[in-house]
Amino acid sequence: MRKSVRFLCLVVAVLLLSSLSASAGDPFRKLGRGIVNVGFGALEIPFKIYDVNKEDGGLAAVTYGSLKGIGYFVAREVVGVIEIATFPMPLPGSTDSPSDSGWGYGPWMEPEFVVGPDHDIYNIVYQDLPVD
Repeated sequence: MRKSVRFLCLVVAVLLLSSLSASAGDPFRKLGRGIVNVGFGALEIPFKIYDVNKEDGGLAAVTYGSLKGIGYFVAREVVGVIEIATFPMPLPGSTDSPSDSGWGYGPWMEPEFVVGPDHDIYNIVYQDLPVD
């Protein structure tokens, strides 16, 4: 049992180190993005309600915004789990530049993180940026 655990740890370490040197990109950024997506994915619901309210009004926010938020929440959770599970290896369609194609460590969803400058209403995360 112990030999198999040691062997598995060695294989994971070799895969991680080979992926770090073999390609451009940052697997640890991908891991961090996955953890944030899983941990804070539920924030998509109020953010989408807020966005739809700004664009289309209150009734649309209550109906369409809620459903849109739930959909983005589920998508963000699934993508987060995939990014955590596959962080040592680049994936197709995940390049660092959205205009490129190929393999990489880039985000599958835009925006990359749940909380961005558009949704940082009280300047908690992005303190140097002005509030709209």
